[in-house]
Amino acid sequence: MVTFTVEDHDGNRQPVEAPIDMGLNLMEILKACEYPVLATCGGMALCATCHVEILEGKDELGHASDAELDQLENLPEYYPTSRLACQVRISPMLEGAVVKLRGEDN
Repeated sequence: MVTFTVEDHDGNRQPVEAPIDMGLNLMEILKACEYPVLATCGGMALCATCHVEILEGKDELGHASDAELDQLENLPEYYPTSRLACQVRISPMLEGAVVKLRGEDN
């Protein structure tokens, strides 16, 4: 299991625990925890409705792919620490990260 923190649109932070052995991505975990993540494209990196900002732990997660960057750059507002939750795999690298929901902001 890995534990990370999610900051919602109101600034409230909650710890989230997720299994690392099921091949899930961050979007799937956020939806399972009933966070308001649209994920309109179902995790194909085509819509950017699962936009999150990695407030802590970005370096451990690696770089966004070109396809992910293309979607992020189409958003009205994105940040150097923006990622698509569907493209962040649940792994030990997520341990201790702080993830801020952004999808509803755009």
